[in-house]
Order: sequence, then structure tokens, then C-alpha cells
Amino acid sequence: MENKYRAMKKEKIGLDKASFSIPKIPSWATLLEALQNNRSRMKHYHFTIRKSKGIAYILLFVVFSLLPLLSTAQQSIRDFNKSTLDAQPYPCLFADTVRPKTATLLFVGDLMQHGPQIKQALQPDGSYRYDECFEQVKPYIESADLAIGNLEVTLGGEPYQGYPCFSAPDDYLWAIKETGFDVLTTSNNHCLDRGKKGLERTLLMTDSLGFHTLGTYRDDEERSQRYPLVLTVNGIRVAFLTYTYGMNGFEVSEPNVVNVIDKTMMEEDIRAAKAMHPDVIIAIMHWGTEYRLEPDSYQRHYAEWLLEKGVDHIIGGHPHVIEPTEWVKEEGRIDPHLVVYSQGNFISNMSLPNTFDGTMITLSIQKVGLVTRISNYDCKVVRTTRPNYKLTIVK
Repeated sequence: MENKYRAMKKEKIGLDKASFSIPKIPSWATLLEALQNNRSRMKHYHFTIRKSKGIAYILLFVVFSLLPLLSTAQQSIRDFNKSTLDAQPYPCLFADTVRPKTATLLFVGDLMQHGPQIKQALQPDGSYRYDECFEQVKPYIESADLAIGNLEVTLGGEPYQGYPCFSAPDDYLWAIKETGFDVLTTSNNHCLDRGKKGLERTLLMTDSLGFHTLGTYRDDEERSQRYPLVLTVNGIRVAFLTYTYGMNGFEVSEPNVVNVIDKTMMEEDIRAAKAMHPDVIIAIMHWGTEYRLEPDSYQRHYAEWLLEKGVDHIIGGHPHVIEPTEWVKEEGRIDPHLVVYSQGNFISNMSLPNTFDGTMITLSIQKVGLVTRISNYDCKVVRTTRPNYKLTIVK
């Protein structure tokens, strides 16, 4: 029993003879060799420390040398933001390295042709001449990147006539083109003055001269291809929408299409415009009460509704007089909405009070990074003089 206990104890503490041995004491020669090896490692260690210190000094010198350059660059960025971005809080991480894009859009009111205007333009050879009518305003219209007007006549062919059912000479359209206009809206209360033929011939003539038109279409397929109208101007994508309150009681002949003020139609169009990823959406509205100097409740209701649905700015016409312009602020939006209720007549023979004048509005649309805003607004008042129907700038 005792022998068995001793065997278990040896196994537990590992003291059996097979596994236990007394360590040997190293000789003096072995100790000396170990000491020399240790001195060699210490020399290498000190050399590494000296080398690391040298690199650290070099890095510190480079950093302190670059500090003035970094300060200058930071000041340049501040100056760029202050002068170019006009101190606006653009939410773009790289706004200080993005070059601003700018497009100028010019809008005018109703382009009309009454009987006396047609008679005044008639030449001995049977042609019609209008170039003198636009002579004074032409430089402003030509200088804009995009000029937009409301063509409130049809080009329905002869016989030419004015109010109440307009059909202007083709030479009138040619003069509008020569003046510098690029875009014409055609959905207004006179677009069906010559019925289906007038609507389609108007589009034929505007297409032949290279105008961008919006508002009336030959059929649904053409509308789906050409509307909403999105144009890229100096790198800025602008979407245009347009609608009219009515067509003086005339009914649209199938398959023709006229854009009318209808919430279902307009909401679908606004959604389609957004899907085309424009930088700005502008609605050109033919609305309001004729000769009224203030917007009516109908205009205010639809202006508010359009802005709520995603339209950025609104340009209005039809009352034949100038109505107020408003800037509408929206919470969380940098750029206020522009609402022009009525630009009045651009050129006409109307003689009622306040119908002689109209506005010529120029908007500078600026895009920096992801933000698009109106950077400049200019409004000039133009007047149609008698008896030669020349446009003059009065203020």
C-alpha cells in the first residue's frame, strides 16, 4: 500500500527519475559569448533609435513647412464661397470646388395680332413686315439663353383677321423667330379660333421654323413624346409646363389635345417632369380675370396648389394687364418661389386702360452643386406705341 502511494505521488509531482534532471552550470566561455552577443544587439538597438529620431525630425519639418500653404488654401476657399456662392448655405460637400452654371431665361406676355396691326404690316407686294415692331427689344431677347412667349394667335392661313377669332400672317411668326424667341406656348383661350385646321397648321408652321412649342398637340402620341418640355440650357435642365383655363367655348376636335387647367392632368404631368430629373420646373399659366389688376382667388388657389405639388416657379398671363409678382418662401427651401400672376400684353392693339403695357422678365438661373436658384431677377416694362405698333421700353 505504501509503495503504491509513493508511486502515485511521484506521478503527480513529476519527480520520477526518468523525467527529473539537475541543470548544468554554463562554463565561463559560454557566458562570455552570450555577453558579446548582447552588446551587439544593444548597438543595433541604439542605431535604430537614432534613425527613427531622424525620420521624425524630417516629418516635423515638412508639416511645419506646409502649414502656411494650407492656411492660404483655406482662405482661398472662404473667398470663393463668399464671392461666387453669394454667402448662400449650399448643402453640397464639394460646392467650393464646383464651377457655377448659369442660364438666362426671358419671358414675355401675350404676342397678339389685331386687325389694325395686320393692316399696318401689309406691304405693297402683299407680304407683311414686322421687324420694326421688335427693333428696340430685339437685343434683350437675342441676348437671353432662352426666350419664351405666349403665341395668342393661330396661324390658320387666309383670310387673316384679328379679334375675335385670330389668324395671323405667317410673316408674323417669322418676325418672332428673327427677334430671337425660342419657345412658344400655344395653350390659350384663342388656340382653337380656327378649329382643328388652325391648331394643326400653327404647329406645322412653328415646327418648320424650329420653335419649341408646348400646350397644343396633334394627338396623344405627340404629346407623350414632346411633353413635359425639358430643355438643357448651359448644363441646367429646365422643365416647362403650361395650361389654359379654357378655349372661349370651343371644343377640342379629336385627336387634338389642349392642355387645360385640370388637377388630375397637371399632377400627372408634374410627376412625369420630376421623373426627367430637371433642375427647375416652371409652369406657364393662362388664367385670371381680364383687365383685373390683382390676382383673383382662382389664380391664388392654383398657384398654391402648383407649388405644393413641386413646381418651382410660375409665370402667368391672360388678363392683358400687369398683375403683381410675389416671392413665396417655403420652409426648408433656400430659393423662394417666384409667382408672376400676369405679364400683360407684349404686343397688341388693345386700348383699354393698362393694356398698353406688359413686362419682359429675365431670370438668371444658377446651379452650384446640387442647388439651383434664381440668382438675378430683372423686369422691364414695354409699351406698344401707336400707330406703328413699335415696342418701346418705358422702365
